[in-house]
Amino acid sequence: MENTGKNFIEQIIEKDLAEGHVKQVCTRFPPEPNGYLHIGHAKSILLNYGLAQEYNGKFNVRFDDTNPTKEKTEFVQSIKEDIEWLGADWEDRLFFASDYFDQMYECAVKLIRDGKAFVCDLSADEIREYRGTLTEPGKESPYRGRSIEENLKLFEEMKNGVYEDGTKVLRAKIDMASPNMNMRDPVIYRVARMTHHNTGDKWCIYPMYDFAHPIEDAIEGVTHSICTLEFEDHRPLYDWVLIECGFKKTAQDTPKQIEFAKLYLTNVVTGKRYIKKLVEEKIVDGWNDPRLVSIAALKRRGFTPESIRKFVDLVGVSKANSSVDYAMLEYCIREDLKLKAPRIMAVTDPLRLVIDNYPQDQEELLEVENNLENPEMGKRQVPFSKELFINRDDFMEEPPRKYFRLFPGNEVRLMGAYFVKCTGFDKDESGKVTTVHCTYDPASRGGNSPDGRKVKGTIHWVSAKTAVKCEVRMFENLIDEEKGVYNPDGSLNLNPNSLTVLPECYIEPSVADAKAYDRFQFVRTGFFCVDAKDSAPGRLVFNRIVSLKSSFKLPAGPA
Repeated sequence: MENTGKNFIEQIIEKDLAEGHVKQVCTRFPPEPNGYLHIGHAKSILLNYGLAQEYNGKFNVRFDDTNPTKEKTEFVQSIKEDIEWLGADWEDRLFFASDYFDQMYECAVKLIRDGKAFVCDLSADEIREYRGTLTEPGKESPYRGRSIEENLKLFEEMKNGVYEDGTKVLRAKIDMASPNMNMRDPVIYRVARMTHHNTGDKWCIYPMYDFAHPIEDAIEGVTHSICTLEFEDHRPLYDWVLIECGFKKTAQDTPKQIEFAKLYLTNVVTGKRYIKKLVEEKIVDGWNDPRLVSIAALKRRGFTPESIRKFVDLVGVSKANSSVDYAMLEYCIREDLKLKAPRIMAVTDPLRLVIDNYPQDQEELLEVENNLENPEMGKRQVPFSKELFINRDDFMEEPPRKYFRLFPGNEVRLMGAYFVKCTGFDKDESGKVTTVHCTYDPASRGGNSPDGRKVKGTIHWVSAKTAVKCEVRMFENLIDEEKGVYNPDGSLNLNPNSLTVLPECYIEPSVADAKAYDRFQFVRTGFFCVDAKDSAPGRLVFNRIVSLKSSFKLPAGPA
């Protein structure tokens, strides 16, 4: 039976299971702890975890901490939090590449004993020069012919700190004429006197990624080592290391490397080097600034794990690199929140409205639906009084055609409350409107029209007496979309209007005790989330997750 509904990775796994190459599937997510994870890593996490779940297998998390120059415990912690937040459970299988440094060293010694590795004194520049080009073969190192005994002695001295950084490396002895540049006697160990976050000062030599990674997979029993397309040319070296170190007999055996296309989002910054610069120059508020697409940033902005999972499912798995519109990610969070998020009234640019014929000291509670699309979310009581706040753009002194909100002589519906008719307005000395005056129809309570008259405009409001003041942050793309991500000199095209802070906004009192990550739909405005970093009791700060309108259209399925 053909697995026509399966992606190419699932087809490989099912073939391996059917042919008995694999008894239990084991996948892994192997981050390097040198920065925060981004949306592309989410695809890898969910893909690897999803495959383990689908085939009743195991999912490992392993920190590839072979380069202590860039690694920090802070990044280890943030990565663990991100993976847990996405819902990928590694159970008791959290590993570090550094856990295997002893075995890796023994593997290197085995290669030397087998005549498959040698200590080389060429500098990094000389190694590069000797390597050749895509059209010309490389030149063998003058140190390639060293005896096994000499190589063993020199490698042990490298381990014991006899040599300075950069003076000696251990190289695999493969083929300097190989058409695959990765097979031209690659460096597999270098001298580097650095304190490691996990092993301290035990080692002054460290393995290279291409040597360490396959050994890590083999030790952990990983069956399918799924990575992105840029590692496709590294696969022969992956198999060479495993075969020569005795972990498997042929390239078809497991661990088996499989490559898939990276996730590219349009007009976003994912490069760690660029984000680090933005953080250091205080252009953004840390690695979790809501304008970034690190997983921590998306979480802080208000995205849900479910929305990220839906996005990854929509993107799918392929062998061809392509870019995905950021609007698809926004579509996924709207779809997730539209039935989940309570809808509340929030005024982000307040203008006072006074109902002149409403009793001065009266206050009443009006019943309002929490979510019109999801009646199961019930109703809430909203206080109403003589003085309200409305949004400034819901009133115009001289409106254009087809403007149906408040203007002198016009009647509108106050959402869930009453019909009100504008009778006038006050201005300050500069000519700015400060107060709108209205009268209300007591018979229209609940927004009903007892005599059948129609009003075309409905606006939201909050009672000035009980409204809760808050700060609202409106985000646009960090990148100037018209110019693209990068300038010719490699710098970023930043959007100067990527953040607008609205310090004086008002919301219903029902939200006064909202906690970090609580999400709401502000009616007619967008979806918002309580900021986890800057919000505090008595000082609510909301991040706009996404506006209400979408430019994204889900592709039509097959007819």
